[in-house]
Amino acid sequence: MSELFDAVDALVASRAKLPPPAERKRLRTAHGLTIDEVATALRVRRATVSGWESGKTEPRPPERDAYARLLDKLAELYPADATAPVKDAAVSATFTGAPDPAEAGTLSTDRASETADTRATENTQAPAPAPVAAAPAAAPRPVRTTRPASSTSRRPGAKKAAPAGATAGGADPRFENGPLAVVDADADGKVLAYCVGGLVLDVPAKSLPSLVEWTLREARLGQPKLSGPGKPADPLLVLTEAALKRYGLPVALSEKERLAGRLPEGHKVIKQLTRAEWQLTKRGFGPWARIYRPAKGSDRQCVQLCIPSWHALDSRHWGHAAQLAPADLARVLGVYASRVMTPRGSTAVTGLELMTALHPPTHAVRDEATGAFRKAEEKNPGSLGEKPVDCAPCEAPDGHPLLKELPRFHVRGPSEKLFEESYDWARPMTDAECTLRYLVGLDVNLAFGAGANGLTVGLGAPTQVKNPVFDPKLPGSWLVDLSHVDLSRVKVGKEWAELDRSLLPSPFTPKGDRPEGPAWYATPTVAYAVELGYEVRPLEAWVRYDNGRYLDGWYSRLRDAYLATMADLGVHADMAPADFLAAMDGYKERDPELAVVVSAIKHTVKGGIGKLRERPRGEGWRSGERWRALDRPTWRPDIRAAVISRTRINLHRKIVKHAAFTGQYPVAVNHDCVVYASNGPSPLDFLPYREGKPLPGGFKLGINPGLVKHEGTQTVLWGEEVRERFDAPELNLARYIKDGSVVDADNGE
Repeated sequence: MSELFDAVDALVASRAKLPPPAERKRLRTAHGLTIDEVATALRVRRATVSGWESGKTEPRPPERDAYARLLDKLAELYPADATAPVKDAAVSATFTGAPDPAEAGTLSTDRASETADTRATENTQAPAPAPVAAAPAAAPRPVRTTRPASSTSRRPGAKKAAPAGATAGGADPRFENGPLAVVDADADGKVLAYCVGGLVLDVPAKSLPSLVEWTLREARLGQPKLSGPGKPADPLLVLTEAALKRYGLPVALSEKERLAGRLPEGHKVIKQLTRAEWQLTKRGFGPWARIYRPAKGSDRQCVQLCIPSWHALDSRHWGHAAQLAPADLARVLGVYASRVMTPRGSTAVTGLELMTALHPPTHAVRDEATGAFRKAEEKNPGSLGEKPVDCAPCEAPDGHPLLKELPRFHVRGPSEKLFEESYDWARPMTDAECTLRYLVGLDVNLAFGAGANGLTVGLGAPTQVKNPVFDPKLPGSWLVDLSHVDLSRVKVGKEWAELDRSLLPSPFTPKGDRPEGPAWYATPTVAYAVELGYEVRPLEAWVRYDNGRYLDGWYSRLRDAYLATMADLGVHADMAPADFLAAMDGYKERDPELAVVVSAIKHTVKGGIGKLRERPRGEGWRSGERWRALDRPTWRPDIRAAVISRTRINLHRKIVKHAAFTGQYPVAVNHDCVVYASNGPSPLDFLPYREGKPLPGGFKLGINPGLVKHEGTQTVLWGEEVRERFDAPELNLARYIKDGSVVDADNGE
């Protein structure tokens, strides 16, 4: 009889009711799940789950029952009328906001999942970033004026913020006026808030506490959450120098305050905030201050301040943004906020916060006893969780508490320390190269982003394994001897190629030197040794069995932001090589403000990866003590090492492919820039294009991440003269190829 019951249950399960394809996708993204995670749980291929969500195919038993069970559970957590990440935020008509990040996170997935992980770093056929093209960049550029000449220059009906309870067309009122405002004051003390899309609001607040109150009650500023379990972004106020004076704040920090990074606790404005029962975060009142009251349930009360005159907008990353007029600055920051996220600090801080926003550590669940929502105890699948984990000893930077037992002046060697960094390599030019006329530099677009795309990284704590069998799919750190890998004979694809190893950097060390014995490497580096055709036998490893493609959504959002902004500047993803080079020539001058956004996006990628291994920042730290960054779940030097390893290997793979096909070798490599000697000044003079098609697996011109652009051209005579001047035959010319200026070769300036 039990067998009959089982048969009946199976028959019922085979017809399990499933929601429509769009709802399946919504439920998955609401919980922060990737297609890969669902596929792994159901033991099917990734493309199979993608087909279920697109409606091309339907699940069959026995997977159908398990899939239906998963969707039912998610539907209980995220009812259709309670979770709509995009519709949740109603912004002004000229500020339509960004696409659903979970959607963006799946744009480049199907093709990448069907190929080897080592090939997934480029998206040469990236989809056109149409969803984000409606951001403020598409709006007409505001007139360059410090403030409106009269009330008629403001948008109709935008003179004052509407009451908190009002709605426009049934839209959510919380974010109607965009994510941020630049607050300015005129000579008469009148305060104006410049929002995205040209909107200007009158600000009645007479003090900083009342400004915070006005922002939360009437300004309708903020940004919708980037993932289902996440939180909406707090409103951002950017205070001009005039606004600082109006609210009793200094225009510039004193030297002591600048070194401390904040105002002293006894400042009168901080006392005003305290009396009004507002609090500051541990960073205090600095260039990026957060003012808040403890949340009551889901009601968050927090406003962030950005103060450009206190160097909140680093000129190395934001260019001349701090000098822009209020309306123009609102446009720049608004485009960045819509395509990346509302800035949370420096570009590095924002890059790190974006990872967490796309993969929140936990989610809310309803308490069955009280009916109220509370934080779930288990972490969200695919996230890093809320608690930090210790790294492996080999992954710890010098001064880490894990190394406090080492002798004081001990210097760790390659067999004790994981040292995955980007390239800094150069060699003397050969006689044949000296007969050529030019040195041409190629730069990899968003190189670290391309290195993160499709990369499996550890999500939990490491496990030590002795004499392990190497697994290229298992993220971790491996102690292995790669000195036997001979670059004079390597596998390129399925064929063996003969190369001149004296003209090539080693892929295993940042300086390009051949390793001399066992050393610690991240998984992508060891996997590349296997790809080149050599056997590896690790002695030890620290591996992470809890792993996933944590950075995929992060990469996709930043890639789309970069492509959309470059498209606004006239550089598109589908251009022919010659047209691409022409479009890149002087693209920054077409719209200097959007060029600032491009710079900020690129530094968000680079800084976000670097922030994964943030070092002590003063505060009386001593070697062997913990520092503040160690208490973050996102302090993950292993993830940083894996991304840098993958980025370096990607570049070396192209170099080897190019050398095997053309016989040309690089003269210098610096990070993501590689220099070749050429008879002509253009990349097209030495890149092996045939009928407009590049060498498969080699260098390809284009704006997509992982493809290359022209970095700069100098003459061979310039290169030899610079090296002779500094008496450095192996001076890294890739550092100076862009404009040819060499001030101090030792300092790289």
